[in-house]
Amino acid sequence: MILNCYIIDDEPLAIRLLESYVEKTPFLHLQGSCTNAVTALADLTEKPVDLIFLDIQMPELNGLEFSKIIGDKCRIIFTTAFEQYAVDSYRVNALDYLLKPIDYHDFLNACEKACQWYELTSGNNTTRKKDELKSIFIKTDYKLVQIELDKILYVEGLKDYVKIYIEDEPHPILSLMSLKSLEDVLPSDRFIRVHRSFIVQADKIKIIERNRIVFGKQYIPISDSYKNNFQAMINQRSITGKS
Repeated sequence: MILNCYIIDDEPLAIRLLESYVEKTPFLHLQGSCTNAVTALADLTEKPVDLIFLDIQMPELNGLEFSKIIGDKCRIIFTTAFEQYAVDSYRVNALDYLLKPIDYHDFLNACEKACQWYELTSGNNTTRKKDELKSIFIKTDYKLVQIELDKILYVEGLKDYVKIYIEDEPHPILSLMSLKSLEDVLPSDRFIRVHRSFIVQADKIKIIERNRIVFGKQYIPISDSYKNNFQAMINQRSITGKS
C-alpha cells in the first residue's frame, strides 16, 4: 500500500526534515507541502491525499481548526513543538501526535500506524482483515506495546483516554486515544460496544446480572442505546431448554 501524503507547517526547516523522512519511507509518496493552512485547503481540494503531517500552531488557521474543516477525508498526524496540544489532538481523532524535534523512528512508527489503519478499513477486505487480526500496537507512556486480542477483557473509554483491561494483568493499559478509534480497529464479531464508555470481548463474558456484565468485582452497564445489538449477540449464543 502506498499512501499519498502532504505536509503543512509554517517552518520551512520543519517541512524539509519531514520531506527527507517521507523520501526514505517506501510506502509514502509526497503529494505536496505548504507553509499556510488556508492555501493548503485549496491545494488539497485539487489533490486529495491519504495522510497529512500537520503543525498545530500556525497563523490564520491553526492545525486543530484545519483538522475540523478537513474532517474524515484523510488521516492526520500532528507535528508540534508544544506538548500541551497532545490531548486536543486526540479529541479531533488524530491518528498520532509527534513532538518536535521529530526523529525518524517515531515518524516511521506513526506512518506504520496509518498504513495499518488503511489496510484494516479499506475496500472489500475490511471484515476479512479484521478477522485475521491477532494483536494491536498501543501507544502508552511514549512507547508502543503489543497486545494480543485474545487477552483483552474489556475497554473503558474516559474523556481523552482508554483503559484496556487484560486477562491476568493487575493493571489496565492506559493510552491517549478515543474509544471510537479503537472500536474501528477491533473485529466487530468479537468485540461489542455495550455502553458509550465500554467495549467488551464477547467470548470473555461469563456472567450477566441485572443488565450488567460482571468481570470479577467490576460491573459494566449495558445502556439502552446498545441493548438491542447486545441482546441479538446473546441470543445467537444462547441455548433455551424445552420442557
